[in-house]
Amino acid sequence: PWALVVSPRLCAHPTNPPPLPTVVLLDFAKAQGELGWLTHPYGKGWDLLQNVLNDSLIYIYSVCNVLEGEQENWLRTNWIYRGVAQRIFIELKFTVRDCNSFPADGGGSCKETFNLYYAESDVDYGTNFQKRQFKKIDTIAPDEITVQEDFASRNVKLNVEVRSVGPLQRKGFYLAFQDLGACVALLSVRIYYKRCPGVVRGMARFPPTVAGMDLQTLVEVQGTCVEEAVVAHQAPALHCNAEGEWLVPIGECQCREGYQRVGETCQGRDGEGGSWRWKVGFWGNDLGSWEWKMGFWGCTVGLWGWKWGLWELGAVGLGATVQLRWGPPADTGGRGDVTYSVTCQQCWPEGGECRPCDGGVRYSQPPQGLREAGGTVTDLEPHVNYTFTVEARNGVSPFSHQRSLATVTISVNQTEPPRVTSVSLDRQTATSLVLSWTVPLRQQSRVWQYEVDENSYSVLRCEGTSVTLPKLSPATTYVVRVQALTPDGHGAFSPQHEFQTLPEDAEAMASTAVITGSVAGVVFVLLLLAALLYVLRRRRRSRPRQSAEDVYFSKSGEQQDGGIYGERWGVPWVLTPPPPTPDQLKPLKTYVDPHTYEDPNQAMLKFTTEIPPSSITRQKVIGAAGEFGEVYKGILKRGKKEVPVAIKTLK
Repeated sequence: PWALVVSPRLCAHPTNPPPLPTVVLLDFAKAQGELGWLTHPYGKGWDLLQNVLNDSLIYIYSVCNVLEGEQENWLRTNWIYRGVAQRIFIELKFTVRDCNSFPADGGGSCKETFNLYYAESDVDYGTNFQKRQFKKIDTIAPDEITVQEDFASRNVKLNVEVRSVGPLQRKGFYLAFQDLGACVALLSVRIYYKRCPGVVRGMARFPPTVAGMDLQTLVEVQGTCVEEAVVAHQAPALHCNAEGEWLVPIGECQCREGYQRVGETCQGRDGEGGSWRWKVGFWGNDLGSWEWKMGFWGCTVGLWGWKWGLWELGAVGLGATVQLRWGPPADTGGRGDVTYSVTCQQCWPEGGECRPCDGGVRYSQPPQGLREAGGTVTDLEPHVNYTFTVEARNGVSPFSHQRSLATVTISVNQTEPPRVTSVSLDRQTATSLVLSWTVPLRQQSRVWQYEVDENSYSVLRCEGTSVTLPKLSPATTYVVRVQALTPDGHGAFSPQHEFQTLPEDAEAMASTAVITGSVAGVVFVLLLLAALLYVLRRRRRSRPRQSAEDVYFSKSGEQQDGGIYGERWGVPWVLTPPPPTPDQLKPLKTYVDPHTYEDPNQAMLKFTTEIPPSSITRQKVIGAAGEFGEVYKGILKRGKKEVPVAIKTLK
C-alpha cells in the first residue's frame, strides 16, 4: 500500500494525465431520440422534444405540469444489459425551472427536484411497468435553477450530477425518473462502468480489470513478468478499486542475470565492456499512475554524472512497513569508508503540513552511519506522505561542496488500517480493566476488528472501540497495545500503555466506605429532625397561656412592639408571638352579663360610647325595628372618615 512519487533529480516533461477508461452502456445524447423510453401514465407527463443547443439539434425528455396540481409522472429506460459491470455510474445533465416563475395560484405543488430509481431483472419486461419493482437511488436536486430572466436571454442553467449503484447481480437493469411536480428537462443520460486500465508496474503486466463492486472492495489481479524478468520473492499483484485505480502492490519482478532494469523493461549491455544504461526506476512497485500525477513522464535520471551520486533509491511497501534499497555511489574515489544516513519527513495531504518524522517511526538499524545499502522502516501512519532522503558520506565529505543525495516519496495507501494512538482507562476492578480508544471517523468504516495485546501474554479481538480485560490478577500492572485489523492487513500497534488493577481488598473497602457514609448520612438527618422538634416544643411551652380576649386584643395594640422578653445567663432573649390565626381575625362579639353589675348604668358606661347627634346623618328608611321605631341607613362621621351605619330610632 505505497505509492512511489518522486525520484532523485527528475527532469520535467509535463504531460496531461491519461483518462481513466470507462465502458459506456447507454448514452441518450448520442442515440438521437431513437431509444423510445416508456412513460407512465401513457401520453402524459414526460415528452420527447427537439431543441437547439449550441447550434446543434438535440433530443430531450421534458416534463412541466406544474399548473395541474399534484403530479406523479414516470419515465423508464429500456432494459440495459450490464455485461461484466458490477457497479454502474449514472451521469445526468438537466435543467430545472424556478418555481417562482409560475403564477402563485397554480404553483402550490411545484417542485424543483426529481427522483432517480433503478430495478434489476434477468429479462426484458417490455411495456409492463410496475412501480413496486423499483428502488430509489437518490433525490436529484440542481445546483442552479433557470429563472424567468434566463429564458428571455436563452441562458439555460445546465446541471451535471453523477450517482452510482452497486453491486449489481442480475443480467440487466432499468432506470426510472419520477416527477412529482417539477419543470425538468433531461438533456443527457450516460450510464457506464469503470475498469482499471492495462498497465506495467514493477516489471509486471496487468490486464484491464473491471472495477470492484463497492467502494471498499479491491479486486486482486496477478501480474505477468515482462520479458527477461522473473519473480523476485513474491508473485506480483495489484488491486483494482471501485474508481478504476490500481492500489496495493504486492511482490515484484526482477531482471535475469546479465540484464539490467531500464524503466519497466530489462535490457542488456550496449556492447562488450560497455556501460549500463540507467533510467528512473524503483526496486519495488509503484502505486497508481505516479508518473502523470507528478507531471513527469519517461524522464531519465542523470545520477551517474555525480561523482558521489547514488545509483537508484527504491522502496517496497507492505502494510505499515517500507523497505528502502539503494546502490553505492557511482564513484567512491577508491575509498572504503562510505556510510549512509537516512532522514524522514512526513506530510499530510489535507493541509499540506510537513515536519520531520516523529518518534513513532522505527528503523531496523540506526538511521545514521549505516554501512549497508538498505533498511526497513516500520510503524508508518496511513494517509500520510513520507519522504526519505539517503545521503552517502566518507572521510573527505566535509571538505566537498557537493552532496550525494537521493530522495524517494511514498504515500501510505487509503486501505492501510489506521493506527490507534491513545488508549484510555474507563473502569478498573481487582480482576478486570475496561479500556477504550478512538479512531478517525473517515477510517472507522474499514476496521472490522481490533486486537488487544496484554504484554504478549494473551491477545483479545473485539469489534468495537472498547474492550473488557477479564480474569486479571489484583494489584498488577498490565502493558496494553492495540492494533487495527482490516481485510487488507494489520495496522501498526499503538504505543504501550500501562494500567493497574485494584488491590484485592479495594472493592471491599470501597463497599464499606459507601455503607458507612450512607449510615452516617441517615443518622445526621435523624439528629437534625430531633433537634428541630425539640426547639419547636420548647417554644410552645414557653408561650404564656392567654384567654380568648387576651389573644384577640394582643393583635390590636397590647403587644405590637414585640413579644416576650427575658434574660438568662446574662444573655437577653425574645420570644415573638406567632402570627394571628383566622379566628383571631374575626370580629369579637362582646357579651355583657348585667348580673355582674349592681347598677346597669355602670355597664353602659363601660361598654358603650355616646355619639353626638351632629355626627349622624339619616338618609332613608330601610325597615322597621319592632318595639323600636324605624331603621334608617345613615352616615357616621369620625373625623374626616364617613362610615355607613344602620340607625335605630326609639318610638
